[in-house]
Amino acid sequence: MAAPHRPTARRIALGHELRELRKRARLSIQDAVQGFSFSDTKLQRVETGLQDLRSASDLRKLLTLYGVTDEEEVERLVAVQREASSREWWTPLATELTPGMPRFLGIEAAAQEIRAYNPTLILGLLQTEAYARTRHVSAKPLDETTTEFVEQSVEVRMRRKEALTRDEDPLRFWAILYEPALRHIVGDADLMREQYDEIAKLAALDNVTVQVLPQTMRGYLFAHNFSILLLGDTMPTTIQVDTAFGTSSISDKRREVGRFSRQFDALSRSALPPEDTPRFLHQLSREITT
Repeated sequence: MAAPHRPTARRIALGHELRELRKRARLSIQDAVQGFSFSDTKLQRVETGLQDLRSASDLRKLLTLYGVTDEEEVERLVAVQREASSREWWTPLATELTPGMPRFLGIEAAAQEIRAYNPTLILGLLQTEAYARTRHVSAKPLDETTTEFVEQSVEVRMRRKEALTRDEDPLRFWAILYEPALRHIVGDADLMREQYDEIAKLAALDNVTVQVLPQTMRGYLFAHNFSILLLGDTMPTTIQVDTAFGTSSISDKRREVGRFSRQFDALSRSALPPEDTPRFLHQLSREITT
């Protein structure tokens, strides 16, 4: 499988560069939009990667305003803008996704590395299709979702997993799983044994690290799930946290990134070393069999 086309990554990178260029030109967002047909709110969304600029002529005018006169640099940024306007693979499914999910998928697709923790569930990128579908079906009457929503959600989750096993530039993934999340029975024993085998198989990949946080640990414990998405040197590291309302809270503020990074480091120190994960999963599989 080839490395992915990443329109959202291009959009985030372009927005980040435009923000830095505007600051270097010592212009506020309100000053920058004077004479343009779009608002300061739109420019702010462009700078944070939430929206396409779309118009190459507007981009050229902004770059002139910011003092970018080198034609090669202008053409490079116009090319990035053109790629950023492309459709993502999940765009046809966007109407069936939960609020905030399209943005998260875009940032996830842009990530070079993800570090994630979940105290209650097996992380989505490690789930089997059966585990994911059973989870969605069990929540269906509570969330009042449709069968179509369940099937499309499972399809999206399985498509996301492909980032771990693609041939070119596979996603680096470091997961910490709390023991109660692994012991929580979803479906039946056969389904859980299949799920344990899947985690062990993925953990054997060079780009995947899985640690188990044992229930008997006495160190630091965080009660909520979160992901740290590292987007490379030219884009800001981003934090994603699920909310109780089925949406994603996303932030690239340095203070939040620092806080969650310290939490992940503390959890990793409390967890079992990665080389113990296969043995731990094998033991769980034996226990659930008896």
